[in-house]
Amino acid sequence: MAEGTRDVKLASSLCDAAEKKFGARFGGLEPFLNSVLRELVRDDSAQMDENEQRLVEERLKDLGYI
Repeated sequence: MAEGTRDVKLASSLCDAAEKKFGARFGGLEPFLNSVLRELVRDDSAQMDENEQRLVEERLKDLGYI
């Protein structure tokens, strides 16, 4: 089944920083964001222990996503 896409507006400075830091590893900004969001919505992500959850939240805060 083919997935549709949606447009999302993000701050340019945030996108530039994320792309600079993670773009090479993930092949660009969109693959990086897809990977992060996919990880966050996985069913078993609710089973992460509290330390892992805090670490993920801290990293997302540092990136400006939350």
